[in-house]
Amino acid sequence: MDSIISIKNLFKSYESGFKALNDINLEIKRGEIFALLGPNGAGKTTLISIICGIVNPSQGTITADGHDVIRDYRAARSRIGLVPQELTTDAFESVWATVRFSRGLFGKAPNDAYLEKLLKQLSLWDKRNSKMRELSGGMKRRVMIAKALSHEPEILFLDEPTAGVDVELRRDMWEMVRELRERGVTILLTTHYIEEAEEMADRIGVINGGQIILVEEKTALMQKLGKKHLQVQLQQPITELPDSLQSFNLEQSKDGYSLTYSFDVKQEDNGIAALLEKLASANLHVKDLHSSESSLEEIFVNLVKS
Repeated sequence: MDSIISIKNLFKSYESGFKALNDINLEIKRGEIFALLGPNGAGKTTLISIICGIVNPSQGTITADGHDVIRDYRAARSRIGLVPQELTTDAFESVWATVRFSRGLFGKAPNDAYLEKLLKQLSLWDKRNSKMRELSGGMKRRVMIAKALSHEPEILFLDEPTAGVDVELRRDMWEMVRELRERGVTILLTTHYIEEAEEMADRIGVINGGQIILVEEKTALMQKLGKKHLQVQLQQPITELPDSLQSFNLEQSKDGYSLTYSFDVKQEDNGIAALLEKLASANLHVKDLHSSESSLEEIFVNLVKS
């Protein structure tokens, strides 16, 4: 699969000396959903702003669908739809006028049928004649998404798109994201709702301190860095671990009825058989076993800490 966004040796420094981005190299594949994760101040919004032509880089090159975002800005930007964190709209314009004007800004011929379908998908059709100042924050967020999609872009940036919005909008938006990917639209999202990245993304990138510290297929990342947990429910509580179990990575519950054993998913010998054997030898009778895997959130926290 070829790259639709190519970022090479990208730096961004400010006059104060602060380095927002430090040698970013990243390829976004055509038609994928790429989730960029990172703590506040990591450089996520700065990176998106540079790709979209809102902020100038200090050094480096970026192409969007083969067009340099600096030298061929107009062509590059026409390929991109952006849903920013901030809600910026004309308070006295109607929803319909706002979205229709946004399409015209990119030189697209009028297509009211497409815009009608878009507003209906976002549950905005009944609000099409309402002024922007009359809308709730969640409805304004829907309009921002409609604006970003009004010119039928091939690349869609979603910068914390569901922060502070209602559950219904979040569900509607992710349904639309899936439909867009099926139509071949490439989507790059940043989010604090890590479970959304885990559910939606094809690949995950982690940025911290202005540097990309990891890019990985989501499934491979879970397998490589994730841990599995085996929860052992005992028939009788224990007050302390027997000496024979001290060598295992066990966490004891406060009530003494449960032991949690953690191990790497990539280990061939996970040690479970030996653990169960030692439990039996110590006359600890097992009532139930339950296994689970690390979430992407746990993996992300561990990566940023390291």
